[in-house]
Parts: sequence; structure tokens; C-alpha cells
Amino acid sequence: MECSKRTITGSWTVGDLTANHKHIHKFLNETWSSRYQMELNPSLLTLLWSVIASIFSLGGLCGAHIGGSMAIRLGRKGALLVNNFIAILASILMGISFPTGLFELLMVGRFLVGVNTGVGICVQPLYIGEVAPKHLRGAMAMGSSIFLTGGILTGQIIGLRELLGGLKYWPFLLSSSCFPALAQLFFLPWFPESPRYLLIDRGDEMKCTKALKCFHGPLHYQEEMEDIQRERFALNGEKPKKPWQLFGDRSVKWQLITVIVMTMGQQLSGINAIYFYASYIFKQAGIPSEKIPYVTLGTGACECLTALTCGLLIDYMGRRLLIIGGYTLMSFWCIVLTFSLTYQELYPWVPYLSMASIFAFILSFGLGQVFTACCLHDRRIC
Repeated sequence: MECSKRTITGSWTVGDLTANHKHIHKFLNETWSSRYQMELNPSLLTLLWSVIASIFSLGGLCGAHIGGSMAIRLGRKGALLVNNFIAILASILMGISFPTGLFELLMVGRFLVGVNTGVGICVQPLYIGEVAPKHLRGAMAMGSSIFLTGGILTGQIIGLRELLGGLKYWPFLLSSSCFPALAQLFFLPWFPESPRYLLIDRGDEMKCTKALKCFHGPLHYQEEMEDIQRERFALNGEKPKKPWQLFGDRSVKWQLITVIVMTMGQQLSGINAIYFYASYIFKQAGIPSEKIPYVTLGTGACECLTALTCGLLIDYMGRRLLIIGGYTLMSFWCIVLTFSLTYQELYPWVPYLSMASIFAFILSFGLGQVFTACCLHDRRIC
């Protein structure tokens, strides 16, 4: 359930912020004028907006660093539960920033949302991977990507001006990320802790057996128990390592290289720039400004559709081929988009090619993202 966070607490909020930048600019101008009785300098406005937008990533970096420690000290389930309080606090701060006239609360709330997302992205796949049966771990990893892309689409939908994207409702829009956290606080306590954590990290075989019976049934839990026992024996009491300690461990060199290269490829693919400039490209294609938010829904729908349908291909084509294919297609559509943007004034149909390239790029990114998630969460690699 935590996977609803780039989803619901992460990208949901990022999408809301981007969609409502004009409202936030107005809020910053009015707050500054009321507080200091002077107009806000345009360069300072840009700086404040940039901090509000980018501090989310800084929070995500901090959350990713503490997520592993939380998972060990509090357990996977415990870390997820504590993480929801961070999301709720962030939602409250962002929600009250407008009535109190304190844009600083918006910054703090955005930072906490980033922390929440960083922790969630670390702990949620870990929890799901440890409770899922062997034959379902790949599908469960894909579930994270499905909720991830679903969160983007959800944020775009509720950010429409007919819903919560209007001038009066944008604080509620930013605060809406608390609802998934509240839902998880209600449902997650009924789920057992990770059996692997209970046996390997806590040494509690009785609770581990009870959790396995709950997840796999009293007739089928023994095989999973034996798998965890073998892993425990292989670890031989070795303590979890810090990220920087892994670089000195030659036994995981290729696994570490795989994780770094695939993650860098995902983050440096240019998807954030594509989302950021999509509205500009749609406008250049001749789409009226008031219709652009509805066209932008197509970008989120493309990514969500890819995540939903890619499961049909993974067993036939394998992870490696699909990852390479996804990134190859992304490279091709980047080249097409570059040329179409360069020469879009020459022919009337070129802006529409730019628009098509955006959708094709996002579809290709969804393909690569889903299988990257499968590989990174596959315990044969990690």
C-alpha cells in the first residue's frame, strides 16, 4: 500500500504543484506584499518557486538514506506506519500555509513529502518482496510501478480546475496526499510483519511461522520457511551493511553496478523534462490553453497503460530485452523530438510530430521503468 506514495504522496503532490504553479505564484506575491508592504521581485519569486519545487527531491534524498535504517530498527511494517505520520504532518503544513500566509510551511511540507516518498520507495518494495511467494515476486514488483504511474494520473485528474485545481482549492489539493496515508494507517496494522525480518533480524521463529501461515496459508508456508532458513544460514550472523560499505564488498560488485546503472538510466532519462515542457509543446501544436490540462492527462494515461499491460510481455520476452528495447525507443523518440522542435516552424504538421513524440517517449519510458523495477526488486539481483 505504501507504493501509492511517487504515487499518491510523491508524484501526486508533484503533479499538483506543477499544475497549480500560477496559484502558488499568486500566493507568494500576495503573502510577500502583505508581510513587507512591497512587491516581490521577479527574480526572488523565481527563487522561492524553485525552492518549493526542488526541495521535494532533497527530502527524497534524505528519506532514502534513512529508509534502510528505519526498516531494520522498526521493521518493514513499523517503518511504513511511522512514515505515514510524516505524510500526514506534511499535508497539514501544506494545507494551512495558505490561510496562515506562511509560504515557509509550504516549503517544509514539501520537504517532508519528499522524506516520506524516499522512505516509502525504500521500504515498500522491501516489504512486498519479502512477503510475496517466489513465483509472484516479479508481479508484485510490477505492482509498485502500476501504483506509481496510477498516482501520476490521479494527481493530474484531481488537479483539473473543475475538481481541486481552482484558485480556492489548491491548498486542499496539496493536502489530499494525506488520504492514502490515513488509509494505510487503518489497514496496515492488520497485516503481519515481514517473516524474513522476524527470523533473520529479530530471531523470532515463532512469529515468523505465524506470519508465513498468514501470508501463504498453513499448508504452503513450509517452503518459504525453508527458503528464509537457508538465507539466514548463508548470512551467518552478518549484520546489514551501510550503503558506502557495499562499495568495498567484491561479492556484490556486479549486483551493485547493475542497480546503479539501471537507476541512473531511469532518473537521467529526461522524463521529468518531458513532463515539465509538455504543456509548452502542446501549446505550440495549436491546442488552446484551456484544453491543455486535458491533453496532459494523456501523458499520465500512457504511462499507466504501459504499466498495466507490460506484465503480458515479461514472461515471453524476458527482462533484459525489454529494458534494452525500452531505452532504445526512448533514445529514438528523443532524437525525433529534438528535430521536430528545431524545425517546427517550417511545416504545419511538425508540432503534431512533437506531440506524438512525447506520448511515444512516455510509453517507452513506462516500458523501461516497469522492467527496471522488476529487476531491481528481484532478490536474485538484490
